[in-house]
Amino acid sequence: MFRTLKRDIQAALDRDPAARNALEVLLCYPGLHALYVHRVAHWLWNHHLKTPGRFISHIGRFLTGIEIHPGAVIGPGLFIDHGMGVVIGETTEIGENVTIYQGVTLGGTSLEKKKRHPTIGNNVVIGSGAKILGPFRVGDNSRIGSGSVVVKEVPPNAVVVGVPGQVTFRDGKRVPQAIDLEMTDLPDPAAHAIRGILERLQELEREVETLRKELPAPSAPFGHSPPSRSRQND
Repeated sequence: MFRTLKRDIQAALDRDPAARNALEVLLCYPGLHALYVHRVAHWLWNHHLKTPGRFISHIGRFLTGIEIHPGAVIGPGLFIDHGMGVVIGETTEIGENVTIYQGVTLGGTSLEKKKRHPTIGNNVVIGSGAKILGPFRVGDNSRIGSGSVVVKEVPPNAVVVGVPGQVTFRDGKRVPQAIDLEMTDLPDPAAHAIRGILERLQELEREVETLRKELPAPSAPFGHSPPSRSRQND
């Protein structure tokens, strides 16, 4: 238990520059409190004490503003920063060393009693306000941009931005095998598409101008000859 607590505190110290010491994290971080309430609720849920598990989960939601269903499976090293408004659904599965910011929803898209919430891989960072909806996987080492709405599979080492979320890769290169909390360098797929259209338009305009210069000068209309120089002088 103490080894687990130490690991959870260290996760906050490593990923939040505002965290000054272990005591501050232990007393003042609602994400840590919600995680430990969930572990109690999850144990009750797995031992067929469904209603007590839901009640413990409800108390945790009231105290922290973070709602984690007792059926959710959470791996080691989860860090919920700030956390207000975070919702983690019943069939959600979260891997190791995942970082979640405030306002994130890991939600379902079905009324059937089956797997309906996402599976989050290892070292994933989910920006504030992001919504991940559906029973698909978000690959390891991926980043979900703030405010994105993700409704389909995300490959490993990907960056997702937009509504609906578009999968991109940073500079077309593999993302380093580490937790990347940077949210200021996310690509903009819409701006990239508009830039491509403008570049193509400029290219077409240059081609049209070249063709216009290569065409012969238009001849006079049929039956009419251009006026002679002498008549012009008259």
